[in-house]
Parts: sequence; C-alpha cells; structure tokens
Amino acid sequence: MLELAVLGILSESPMHGYELRKRLSALLGTFHRLSYGSLYPCLRRLQAAGHVTADDGDLTRATKLGGRSKVVYTLTAEGKEHLAELLGEGGPSSWEDEAFGVRFAFFAKTDADVRLRILEGRRGRLEERRERVRTALTRTRERLDTYTLELQRHGLESVEREVRWLTELIETERAQAPARPRRVPTQSRTGAGDQGVGPPGTAVPAPGTPPRDDTPAGPTP
Repeated sequence: MLELAVLGILSESPMHGYELRKRLSALLGTFHRLSYGSLYPCLRRLQAAGHVTADDGDLTRATKLGGRSKVVYTLTAEGKEHLAELLGEGGPSSWEDEAFGVRFAFFAKTDADVRLRILEGRRGRLEERRERVRTALTRTRERLDTYTLELQRHGLESVEREVRWLTELIETERAQAPARPRRVPTQSRTGAGDQGVGPPGTAVPAPGTPPRDDTPAGPTP
C-alpha cells in the first residue's frame, strides 16, 4: 500500500523526499499510520525496478534545505504502467482496514468498476464482522461489566455506521454508471428456409420459381 501511495502522489508531480513525506502524512494520516523508516527503502525499491528516477544534480529542480540539495523523485513511464496495474487490483487484500483507506484515497484515479468491486467487498467484509460482534455480544452480555459492554457496543455502532456509509457510496456508484445500450435484434434477410422479405401485402415467390409477369393482358390482335 505504501508503494501505491508513493506512485500515486508522484503521478501528480515530481517531488523530493521531504515533501513526499508530508504529502503522505496528510493524505494517509486518517487511514494509515505511515512509518517514515519504510519510505526510503520503498523509494529505493521503486528506483531499482525502474518505476522512479532520483535526480539530485539539477539544482533548478532539487530543493535546497539546510545547505543540502534534496533528491527529486520522478515517476517513469514504467512507473505509470505499474501504478495502473496496482489501481486495477480489487481483490480481498484491498478490503482490509488499512489497505482500504489507501485505496479509497486514490479512488479518483481508479476505474469505476474497480471502485464498485472494492466497495462491495469492503461492505461484505464488515457485514461479516458485524455479525461476529453481535453474536459475541449476545453470548457474553451477562458476564461483562458496564464499561466493557459499552466499549463493545461502541465498536458495533462503528461497524454499522461504516456499512451504511458504504451502502450509500455503492448506490451512488451504481447510479452514476453509464447505461449499457440495448441490443436490438435484427431480422435476417437470408438463410435456410427464408422466403425473402417484401413489401407488406406482397407475396414473395419461393426460391427457384421463375419470375411471374404481372402485366395486365391486353386485347389479342
């Protein structure tokens, strides 16, 4: 998920590591506790894979801070393709708590069908969690003290609230989905047993029948 976040932010513009850390913190702070100790190893892996370039020689792009030029990281063409691949994934791994937050932060760059698949998967995962909490709460209600009981109720309410929120998002996504054009069946004009098509009220001769002369007969000279 950190790799996806880094590539997603760098797709907007090149930036140095310090600015990238601030952007990641602002973007993912609500969803994901970012470990800055993992950021630079992630950048080195992306650079080794050819997804990111690091430039510290161009002082017009490198930012000076504390007397030192800062390395500017830029997304490559291969990095853009890799980002598109990551954004196209919508499997179970994207439904988990921290992963979902990161994916949701980049929904604007995600295809509509993938967004809907992630939202539905996340809702299904939370509905399963909600039922487990309800069952556990029913079984242990008599053995819990007041504060523990309130804590479990609070957790259940949080899950129910997110399920409602996801349901609203899913309904919005479905409403905004473009309608698929209806296929209109076409009548074949040829084929086995086809007697042909003619104007209304006109008899059409069977295949192999010689043409009929419908000219009115005149007087015989």
